[in-house]
This record gives sequence, structure tokens and C-alpha cells, in this order.
Amino acid sequence: MELQQFTRETGIRVTFIPGPESSWQRVLLWRELLETGARGPDVYDMDVIWPATLAEYFLDLKPYFGSEISAQFPATTAAYTVGEKVVAMAYRADIGLLYYRTDILRRYGYRGPPKTWDDLETVAARIQAGERAKGKKDFWGFVWQGAPDEGLTCNALEWQAAEGGGRIIEEDQTISVNNPRVIRAWQRAAHWVGSISPPAVVGYRQWDSLNVWIAGNAAFMRHWTSAYVDSQVAGSQIRDKFDVALLPGGESGGGGTLGGWGLGVSRFSSHPAQAVELVHYLTRKDAQVERARALSAPPTQPELYNLPEVREFNPRFQVLGQAFRTGTVVRPSNVSGKKYREVSEAYFQAVNSVLTRKTRASQAAAALENELARITGFRKGPPTGSIRP
Repeated sequence: MELQQFTRETGIRVTFIPGPESSWQRVLLWRELLETGARGPDVYDMDVIWPATLAEYFLDLKPYFGSEISAQFPATTAAYTVGEKVVAMAYRADIGLLYYRTDILRRYGYRGPPKTWDDLETVAARIQAGERAKGKKDFWGFVWQGAPDEGLTCNALEWQAAEGGGRIIEEDQTISVNNPRVIRAWQRAAHWVGSISPPAVVGYRQWDSLNVWIAGNAAFMRHWTSAYVDSQVAGSQIRDKFDVALLPGGESGGGGTLGGWGLGVSRFSSHPAQAVELVHYLTRKDAQVERARALSAPPTQPELYNLPEVREFNPRFQVLGQAFRTGTVVRPSNVSGKKYREVSEAYFQAVNSVLTRKTRASQAAAALENELARITGFRKGPPTGSIRP
């Protein structure tokens, strides 16, 4: 519908070319197309972790988007900026959130969700024990994504950042992952497996955790913004029985991992002016408001969260706006550049080995530090912080 409306307004025809569903498969296809230099798509969608991987193939959008760039959430703008180049314009924001059962929390006397990871563990254990005593043997306190893939990178980075453990690789290219705060965060999560979280959580991807949640078999879930709509579908056992909140924090506060998608213009485009116009159209305010109303897609500009037509349509947008303002956990994709996929894979494999109790957390962190030094050539050192306001 958006593309059809764009054609009606501008007379510019657009052909939509679907890509692979997997984020990593998509970036591999995009890079393959772009590396040939041959004529391909004019506009590409771009995950927030891809800019440094694809920067050389895209136009700098800074000359075409002045005030629009400064109107975005700062963390989002930074994610799509490589050096001085704005590789893409964000059109859909995303961030990790805590989902919780409002009815069950009230039943156990809680006025709201836990504020720290330690409190979540305590509350989840109490609720789980109570629900199982009532015969719900498949009920769990907390579900999340523990399979060795990008989802685990997002989850584990949130745990360690909340404790002041850094962001794996700091912006000054320091490999900071081998420190006591990271080790404690991993150890705590490993303790969840089989206690407040299913033993199988170490293999859970997004849909696995969501299925347990929608079936009404969990008190808390860590997921992305899209899970709100999925949780409200007809047949959901928790429809109108849940809410969303900021993720729990720790000694260094808290924050959800930054996600989202942007639009970039290929430098090989045969129609660069028209391509830039399409990006303008899809990222402008009215298009984002309509997308929020029709698709429940989070806007990328802070001021849009204050609009009644956005705020009243979906109450969770208030929490989202707060999440983006109070702090986001940023994956080290830009500092890692084209090595990010290797960096992330080394990280989530190390964390998963701790969760499955194949490796002690201290050993996994030390080995990961050496592996990241081999991959990137960066120096080792202490963390400098990971929460970005």
C-alpha cells in the first residue's frame, strides 16, 4: 500500500523485490549483489547491524536529509553512521523489552514488573512455584532466546551491560569482554536454565519463546516489539492479560538492545534521485505515523511518540519511547566492521557454552577474548560502558 501511494503521489513506479527472511542471509545476498557492481535494486533495507558491512556500496544520505537526521533517536542515527557517512535512514525502530503477565503479578501481590535482574529471578521463581502447585506443570517463570545465534548476542549483551560489563568491544576498539561483571552476568543466566527457564531455552529462538508465552506458560518474556501484536492475536491465551516494560537493570542501570531497519540507496543505482525520493517518503513523519497505526511499527523519531494518534492507538509506544530515551544497548557492529558476523558468532557460541554448562564462565570469557583479538586484531582492556542515552 505504501509503495502504491508513493507512485500515486510522485508518478515514480516501484518494484518490490522480496529478500530472504533471515537477516544474515539477506545481508549476504545484498553484499553479493553489490560487490558485482552490476545493476540491482536501487533501495535496500538494512538491519541496524549492517551499515559498516555495506557502507562502501551506498550513497551518503547526509546531503539529502538535513533536519530529518537530527530528528531521529541519537542511538539510531549513530548506528547508521559510518565515519562521517550516513549509510541509511531508519524507518522502523526496535528494542528489547520485558513482557509480563499483569493478571498473574496481581495474583501474587506485585504492583508492577521487577526492576532488576536479581528481582526478576526471585519473582519468577515464586510465581512459577505457585502456578505449578496449582497443577500447571509446564509453567515457567521466564522465557528468552538462548540458541546460539544473533538473538543470544542481544540477550547476553543486555545482561552484561546492566552490570557494567561493557559492550564486548568498545568504541575505541578495546576488547573488554573478559571481566568479572560479564562473568557474573553469564553465571546468573546459566543458573536460570532449568530453574526459572526451561532446560530447552538454550535452543530457543524468537518463535520458540513466543510460543511458550502465547500458550500462557510463562510469567515473563524477553522479546522485541513485534511480540506485542503476536501476543494479541485471536486464540492467544494471554490476550489482554499482559503488558510491556523496560528490561530489568543492574548496577549500571539497564537497557534493551537496539534493533530496527533502515533504507539505503545503492551507489550503483540508475535512478538515484528517485531512490532518494522514495526513502524520503517512507521515512517522513506522516508515513511513520500511519505505519504505527496500521502495522504497530515503532517510529524512529522521539517527537512522534507524543502524538495522540500514536500514543492512544497503542499504549506500549509510551514504554518504547521511554526505552529509547533512557538508554539502549548497542551491539559492536560498527566498530567491528565487516568482522561483525565473526565477532557475534564467537560471542554467542561462548555464551551458549556457559548456558549449557559445557564451559565455565571464566574460561569462556578468557577464550573469547583471545578469539576476538585474533579476529579483529584489536587490543584487550577494561570496559568503558555500554548504555547509550
